[in-house]
Amino acid sequence: MRVSKARAVFRDLLPTLAAMVVVLVARSSLADHYVVPSGSMLPTVELQDHVVVNKLAYGVRPPLGAHYLASFGGPARGDVVVLDAPDTGTVLLKRVVGLPGDGIEVRGARVLVNGVAAPLEVRGEYASETLGTNQHSLDLDAGAGPDYGPTTLPQGCYLVLGDHRGDSRDGRFFGLVSRDAILGRVVGVLVRGGSFTWQPL
Repeated sequence: MRVSKARAVFRDLLPTLAAMVVVLVARSSLADHYVVPSGSMLPTVELQDHVVVNKLAYGVRPPLGAHYLASFGGPARGDVVVLDAPDTGTVLLKRVVGLPGDGIEVRGARVLVNGVAAPLEVRGEYASETLGTNQHSLDLDAGAGPDYGPTTLPQGCYLVLGDHRGDSRDGRFFGLVSRDAILGRVVGVLVRGGSFTWQPL
């Protein structure tokens, strides 16, 4: 009698457990959302924005795994990514500015890749920077932050910066980020100011 009762309870709980496993796998390996805890990516992403992250953008990870099982190509210059900070393990949101093999330097607000400065022009309140094919705004109200380099990025390593250049704890402070530390690409803002929206990045 007890056995059949236990089986009945297990049978009733099985759909809930299966749903939990599916959600865990999806959030670990496919897509997820994050709440932005700081203003280091202003004006692109605001404090308390909810962003959607494509975790399949760069490869496939097992649930809760630390390494990619298969890679689809690395992050592109200008991508906004979520990553595990190399010094604290905290999940951060930053922009990729340096790729493996790049000669990279940051002087003032300018990013120089292989000796060539990324286009940057001031437009009213913000500056506009172009990295690869990605054009985005920078907030320089707190200055440009510290300089970095010059250095050549080793294979498998990336340099990431915040768009709020003078108020961002980024690769200029904690160093380069490994490929495995990059968890996915931010595809857009889903919630801003408590309201649903969709702003693709």
